Formats: sequence, structure tokens, C-alpha cells
Amino acid sequence: MTDKLTSREAFAQFQRSASERWDALWQGEKLVVSVQVDSSSVAKGALQVLAACREVFRGTDAIVREVSGNGAMWMEPAVEIKRPGEPPIVYGWIEPGDVTSLLAGELRDRAVGVRGPNGFAGIPPLSEHPFFQHQHRIVMEEFGVIEPDSIEDAIARGAYGALAKVLFEMTAEEAIAEVTASGLRGRGGAGFPAGIKWESGRKARNRPKFVVVNSHEGEPNVYKDRRIHEGDPHKILEGMLISSVVCGADRAYNYIGGEYPLGIRRFRKAVADAEQLGLIGENILGTGRDVEVRVGTGGGAYICGEGSALMYSVMGVRGQPRTKPPRSVEEGLWKRPTILNNTETLAAVPAIINNGGEWFSQIGTATSAGTKMMTVQGPLKHVGLVETPMGVTLRTLIDGVWGGMREGHQFRGVQTGGVSAGPLTAEQLDYAVDFDSMTEVGGMLGSGGFVVFDQHVCPVDFARYLTAFNRVESCAKCTPCHRGNPALVEILDRIRLGGGSREDLSLMERTSKHIIDLSLCGLGQVAPMPLLGMMKMYPQDFLDHIENHVCAAGACPIATPVVLATAAD
Repeated sequence: MTDKLTSREAFAQFQRSASERWDALWQGEKLVVSVQVDSSSVAKGALQVLAACREVFRGTDAIVREVSGNGAMWMEPAVEIKRPGEPPIVYGWIEPGDVTSLLAGELRDRAVGVRGPNGFAGIPPLSEHPFFQHQHRIVMEEFGVIEPDSIEDAIARGAYGALAKVLFEMTAEEAIAEVTASGLRGRGGAGFPAGIKWESGRKARNRPKFVVVNSHEGEPNVYKDRRIHEGDPHKILEGMLISSVVCGADRAYNYIGGEYPLGIRRFRKAVADAEQLGLIGENILGTGRDVEVRVGTGGGAYICGEGSALMYSVMGVRGQPRTKPPRSVEEGLWKRPTILNNTETLAAVPAIINNGGEWFSQIGTATSAGTKMMTVQGPLKHVGLVETPMGVTLRTLIDGVWGGMREGHQFRGVQTGGVSAGPLTAEQLDYAVDFDSMTEVGGMLGSGGFVVFDQHVCPVDFARYLTAFNRVESCAKCTPCHRGNPALVEILDRIRLGGGSREDLSLMERTSKHIIDLSLCGLGQVAPMPLLGMMKMYPQDFLDHIENHVCAAGACPIATPVVLATAAD
């Protein structure tokens, strides 16, 4: 690593050197092997594949790299090979025992595609695969390309160029104007315009000011922020620094879910390397601007994803929400102005600064600009993380990008909005995926997490699972949420066990209304929505449990008759 960079000229020189090394890597005559390692591929043996590659090439001039996954979890573990005179080719489903055969060119049938615009030797480009065909990658642009632990790789691909632009070419007002013009809205679920939040934070008079990144996604079907930390932590860090500079904050916090050990390690490495280069700390690049970056980890409490609860946790206080106003831009950390954004939101900022707000606003829809990262679970052919323009339909995502249902599985519905909204059925898949379109039928974009379920999933049982999650994750500060959600779970259990009645349906509706109307924070205000959605979309399933004592999916306890022992037995 070089000495601290103390001027724009020094940064530009480092950038040129990094770019030259990057070009030499891909244009040279050395074999380059890139193993995709992230939290999902590690569970499938990616670290063993990486170790096997390093062992095979020990003592040679071949280069073995540890990159992140490219979002295509369905083909992990994946390995990219760049042979002299050939483009980089990505191979899927590689096991440690396959490495020798793969490197000998014997596993061409596992070649998924070429990373580049053109095919090679009958292998099509990755961009033609249905999983990648509909994607427009901005935040995920470098996933599977750079080594996340290498700041030189990141800078060679343009990282921190937007920060330099903000420091040397733009006023704070101009930078915020670009973010406002972009139409960027919060990617954590609320969809609040980032430009308005930044402008309010810039105008706040109290000092000091803080920037906080909400990286504490805790829903069971959402993992986009985790993968940004694992795939390109420098995009998050650059967005934090830009926000701090333009809003006048001297300290920035990234609050990361403690369940993300790999993401935490890679982000902390990015912070340490950027600090060593002089991109963080005192007198950044000789501009006189000081920004300190700190990393905090959560203990697994879902409620700490709520903004005010998160800030209490950062301060070392029990994470519980508070009433608003005042909002965080007025009184946040230690009662000082605090600009709080989601991870994905800040990771999109460098591209907006580099390309202009108008460029970003032309992607997506008029009210939901840009791209959105989305995750999925369920019996689909191509499960994985994607980044598509706002406005893509659910049908395109499910049948196109994610490949449709696997053999033997029939589509029954898709749970939207993580644990904060209701499901949609096959007749509603042509609604656009954006901040507004799905709300009229009870769906919601939220943070971009979807669960596709089939004929083997019971809506009553699924509703119980989602409601139980919110019951456990309630912080217990307000009675409607703390007592109401356990009551809903008790009623659902009664129905699942065969003891329900028609009156239970109206009782759940009344109880849900009280929870929604009277809860303090967003968790309680949306906690009953999945249950209400299941009741609306699948009323016959609830009636079958209550009146016929039948679970068509065979998932509930009622599906297994209980045989009572007799004295004769």
C-alpha cells in the first residue's frame, strides 16, 4: 500500500497506476482464476474450491483471485477462468474435485457464459442468459469482478472518483441537486426521497452532524445489503463519505447486522485501506475536510432496523423506537442532526454523481427512478440476487429472470414486502415492481424481498410463520404490538389445530386493525398485513381448516389425525 494521498493529483496518479495494473491483469499472458466466495457459496463449498485452486497453482505464475458471487446463487460454487487469448468464462456447479479437470478444459458443459459483450467458442455471453438479460447493474456492477478486499481493484474500476468530484468540482448544493434530480428514493422500504433528506440535513444548524447507514436487514428473506458488503464494500463507503461531505457531517456510522461475518470483515478491510490511503480521516486529499468512519454491529434484533431504534443501539441504549417528530435530521444520534440512509441507497450515489441525476432518473419509472436490488426464496430454477430497473413486472421476474418453477412445483403465490405486506396470486403478476403499483392489491415492494410458494405451502401456516416472526421481534414498548401479535398467533394456532371458528376470522381482522392503527412504529403498523393478505387471497383455505378440518397442503397439524389411546391399548 502506498503512503497517504494528500492531493487530487496524488489520487489521480494512484488511480492511473491501479488502472494500468488492472489492464495488465486482463490483457496479459497469465492464467487468471477467480473463485466466487460469498455467504451462500461458502455453504456450498466455495472455500474448499478456492483452496484447491491455490494448491493446484502453487509455485506457478497463475493468479488465483477471491471475488464475490455475481448474484446467481443457483450455479454456485462458480469459478471464472481467463486463459491467454480468451475472454473470462464463468463456470458453475464446481466442486473441489472438479478443479483439475476444469483447469484442463474438460468441463465445457458447465460453462454458463462469457463475462463480456461477445460469446466465445460456442459459449454465449452471460448477458444473454435469462437471469442476467433483464438486469441493469449499477450497485452490483462489480460483483464477481473485483476482489472485495482490494482497494486497488475498486479504484481501478472507478471507486472514489465521485468522492473526488464532490471534493474538488462541486459545491454541496450542486451535489445534493444531482441526488434530488435523480429521483433516488430510500431502498430500505419507506421510499423517502434521498435528496430531500440530504438537504434537510445540510440546512440543520446544530453541530456536530452524523451520517448513519442502516445495514441491519433482519427479515428472513432479504439479503441484498449483506451481499453489497460482500461484493463491493467500497460503493457503500464512498456513498457514506459523499453524504458526510455534502451534509457537513464529521462522523459516519455503518450499523451492520451481526449475522454478516463475511460482510463485516470485508467492509472493515475497506475502511482500513481507505483510511491508510487518506480517503478517510483528517484533511481528506488535502481539502481540509475531516470524516471519521465507524462500524457498529447489531445483536440480531429486527427492531433495530427501524431508524430511531437503530440510533439508540448505536448510542449503546436498548434499541426501541420513539415517536416522531422530531425527525432524525433534526435530532438523531446524541440529539444532533443525523442523516440516515439504507445501504443500497448510498451505494447508488457514486454512480449518480459520476453520471448525473438526469441519467439515473431515466431508468425505471417516473415515480420510482433507477434500479432495485431484489432477493427471492422458493422453488424456482434460478434463485438469486438481481438488480433490475424499477417497473419490471413480477411475471418477468418470476418466469423470466428467476426461470419459473422447478419441476414438480406449481406456483401458488408470492409473498411481497418481506414480512410487511400481503401475497399476490398468478392473476396479479403483471403489476409493476415499484414503490406504488402493488399497494392497490395489498402487495408492497418494501426492501425487495420476495418468497414464491407452491402447492405444498399452506396459507394459514405461512401466515402463522410471518405473524410469529413479528411477535418475536416486537420490542415490547407499545401494548398493541406487544400483546396483539401473540394474540393473532394464538388464534392461528387454534385454526391450525382444528379448533377454530368463523368468529376467529372477524376477531383477527379487528385485532389486526387495532395493531395497525395504534402501534408506535413501522413494525407494528404493518405486522398484521401478511395475515390479512393471506385471508384475502386464500379465504377457502381458512374455511377448510375451520369447517372441514382439512389442510389441503398437508402442512398444518390438522392434516395429521390425532389417534387417542384407549385403556384397551
